[in-house]
This record gives sequence, C-alpha cells and structure tokens, in this order.
Amino acid sequence: MDKLLEVKKTVTALMAALSAFLGWMGWLVVLYAVSMGIDYLTGSALAAKNGDWQSQKAREGLWHKAGSILAVIVAALADFLLGLVLKNLPLRLPFTYTVLLCPVVMVWYILTEMGSIVENVGEMGAKVPAFLKNIIAVLHTGVEESGDKLVGKK
Repeated sequence: MDKLLEVKKTVTALMAALSAFLGWMGWLVVLYAVSMGIDYLTGSALAAKNGDWQSQKAREGLWHKAGSILAVIVAALADFLLGLVLKNLPLRLPFTYTVLLCPVVMVWYILTEMGSIVENVGEMGAKVPAFLKNIIAVLHTGVEESGDKLVGKK
C-alpha cells in the first residue's frame, strides 16, 4: 500500500509541475496532440480492419493534420498581433488581453478529432453511447457559434 501511495504522490507532483510549467493553454496543446494521435491511430486501424489501408491515404491524413496545426499557429499569431495592438493603443482598456482565438480554434479542432475518434471506433464495431456523440456534437456546435459571434456572423 505504501508503494501505491508513493506512486500517487509522484504522479501528482509531476502533474502539478507540468501544470505550473504549461498552464491551461499547455494542457489544451497536449489534449490536441493526443486527440490527433488517437484519431490517426483509430482511422488507420479502421482502414486496416476494412482491408483498405493505403499509405497515400495515410499521408493525406497526416497532411490534413499538419494543416490543422498551421491553422492553430495562425490563430496564435493573430492572438499575439491583437494583444500587441491592444497593448499599444493610446487608451487603456478595462481588461488585459492575453488570448482568445487560439484556444477557441484548438477546442474546435479537439472536438473535431474527438468526433472522428468516436466515429472510427463505432465503425470498428465498438458500441458508442449516443449521448457521447451528441455531447461532442453540441459542444462542437457551441464553439462554432461562439466563433461566429466573435466576428458578428449569425
């Protein structure tokens, strides 16, 4: 029992250190990377199960993921630019701008990957609770609508 307690303490200390180092945005990046990896693995497994795995399709999937990473980088750059402009305005705003676009874009991509993972495992034969699919879809739609509201789109 003492060994298990020591393992728990060690894991807790490591997670606390990672949280202090990464912050909440860092955890979003970790979740984004993990969800992309799981989606790629489940997509490849599904293709292999169906006898349809092709290296060209796998490469296309990786290019797709690389494109999403670039979109997140563009969102981070836009956040940086917006923060720089707001910081140097001749008037003072009642808030300090840190980030907005990058987290919203990352959450949108994370939910997209989660939806794809659920779809893949369902097609592989696993039972997936309908409420899980629905929650992911509702959250994805909510993020999409929030992003649209940011730019004044209805």
